[in-house]
Amino acid sequence: MTNVRMDAAEERAILDAVAVWAEKELRPVAKDHDLADEYPTAVVEQMKELGLFGATISPEYGGLGLSAWTYAQIVMKVSSIWMAPCGIFNSHLIMASAIERSGTEAQKREFLPRMATGEFRGSLGLTEPNAGSDLQAIRTVARREGDDYVVNGSKTWITNSLHGHGTLLLVKTDPRAEPRHAGMSLLIAEKGPGFVVAGKLKKMGYRAIDSCELSFQDYRVPARRLLGGVEGKGFAQTAGGLELGRINVAARGVGIGQGALEKALRYAQERSAFGKPIWNHQAIQLKLADMATQLEGARRLIEAAARKYDAGERCDLEAAMAKLAGSEAGANCAQEAMRIFGGYSYSVEYEIERYYRDAMLMCIGEGSNEILRTVIAKQLIARHPI
Repeated sequence: MTNVRMDAAEERAILDAVAVWAEKELRPVAKDHDLADEYPTAVVEQMKELGLFGATISPEYGGLGLSAWTYAQIVMKVSSIWMAPCGIFNSHLIMASAIERSGTEAQKREFLPRMATGEFRGSLGLTEPNAGSDLQAIRTVARREGDDYVVNGSKTWITNSLHGHGTLLLVKTDPRAEPRHAGMSLLIAEKGPGFVVAGKLKKMGYRAIDSCELSFQDYRVPARRLLGGVEGKGFAQTAGGLELGRINVAARGVGIGQGALEKALRYAQERSAFGKPIWNHQAIQLKLADMATQLEGARRLIEAAARKYDAGERCDLEAAMAKLAGSEAGANCAQEAMRIFGGYSYSVEYEIERYYRDAMLMCIGEGSNEILRTVIAKQLIARHPI
């Protein structure tokens, strides 16, 4: 295997294949799976065949090695039809990215080839009941005992944890460290004794995908699975993965918004009121114009962040701006589409209500938009001091 990225023509072929799959296989099953809150097992197998679980993993380890921008375009297309399946490969790929970026060579060889095929599907074990945006407040502790770490604690809202095979687990290896982040580490945690999936959470949207509570009760992790082999690096390793995660969530938001816009455009031409299709009414025209313009602006911010990420440049500001714009565009477009559909928007038959239910999560996930605004402001000051 070589570590050579695909050229533009090859990446375009992947995008085309995903688009065909999404229309042919994903669209017909989205509504039923969402309403039944049923895990899409067949869809997961199809995503394995497409190579989506190895999308951004280097060819050296069996992945496709796609650029972040190509990956973002895949996410936008899938989310325009049904956002939820993106969560199955997104959390997985952020875990893989952290291992490839920060892991030892032995860790890469052990996990990345299995992750690229989807044989091992991973998640991010970060959030706790009392620690969301403030990750330094986590209470899950890993105590070194010989060749193992013994973990006790809990996590919540962990996507991919019921049907997945393991998680990248953020723990405190030194609870007394100051500053707090100096005592945080990441463990590559496979399911086993003491790793308890406490239950699937019921959600307003983002259904069919397993978001669960996890409990760790004297759970043992071999010390060789400490990410990078050095304690105290977990917070920085986590922060490094947020750039790709925020690009992904931004792309999901734009995808949701694009799907809502496409449905609104069709409905506005099919539905008549006062003797003419409703798109002829200025109130509807204003909504459609604003939706399309907002989405295009967010799409350009996503591309700018992704291209900096692909170039190996720092893009925390750009990724935060893209996530803020993309998620707000998705939420706004879903809401405006609901208004265009009027009373029919409340019917599950029209599916626009699913876009509305799914959109709000994008404003919360990978850092709430309120937190991201402070991140953006601080970065602006840091880059433009007087």
